[in-house]
Amino acid sequence: MRRDVRQLPAEAGVYRFRDETGKVLYIGRARNLRRRVQSYWNHLGDRPQLARMVRRIARVEGVWCDSEHEAAWLERNLLEQSKPRWNRTEGGAEVVGYIRFDDGSKPGLRFEHTVSGTAPHFGPYLGGLRIRQAISGLHRVLPLQYTVEDDGSAQEFGRLFGIGPGDRAALARTAIAVLERDPAAVAALRDELVRRRDRAAGELRFEFAAKVQDELAALEWIVAEQKVAWLEPRDADVYGWADGVLVHFQVRGGRMCTWTQRAVSEATARDRVAATPVLWQSFAQRNAELAVRLRDSMSA
Repeated sequence: MRRDVRQLPAEAGVYRFRDETGKVLYIGRARNLRRRVQSYWNHLGDRPQLARMVRRIARVEGVWCDSEHEAAWLERNLLEQSKPRWNRTEGGAEVVGYIRFDDGSKPGLRFEHTVSGTAPHFGPYLGGLRIRQAISGLHRVLPLQYTVEDDGSAQEFGRLFGIGPGDRAALARTAIAVLERDPAAVAALRDELVRRRDRAAGELRFEFAAKVQDELAALEWIVAEQKVAWLEPRDADVYGWADGVLVHFQVRGGRMCTWTQRAVSEATARDRVAATPVLWQSFAQRNAELAVRLRDSMSA
């Protein structure tokens, strides 16, 4: 089995263990699929319950995602549909949240658990702490909260930053561009946070440098690919086929919620694969090829 899991990519994704009857034992996610799955066969002497599960694993399946955040969403979606015996919770542990953009008397970005009102919302994202850290990083570079017109103390801080109410529109456009994942806007914000982190470290302000580093990591988290929770069309069937294996992902209500794979002929798969939305074709094909590699390795 250790040899077999070397076929998994050293990338983010979701893994699934099955027993010899085909029953799913466990669903998990990882930043590095290969390393995480290999770890189940190392140093389990002090974890007897986990060792019992590992002895029952007959097959490993994997989904190669485009980011760790996307893997977190897919794990959550799958567990909300069905919880295998060895999983402890029906969904992920992270809080679901949004970033709300306010352009009224108190401008700025806010954390919200749900979408409410008419103000623009961005997300959903996973992880309340990470969402708040990302907002802190955005405000550090784009201090919208100091562009008010009727708050003396905020205006005083604004003058220290060299900004005023007249800068609100430009700062707002940049913040929205980042949250919409515009590459140039994201890169510029990232570069500025890196500059401030490095300057703080150079001045031996290590606690502040660590805070900015956390904001950088949170920024990367919210702008990373996470299409399994932001789907259009909201209902779709995604298919990939390779060498006799058809992989099927079902999208319902804008979230990818099921993942199956089975042996079928190319003729049977052709129409399904052709109907897969363009957004998903490379994702589906990549994971069909991964399923074949794992199948061939485990049957060798």
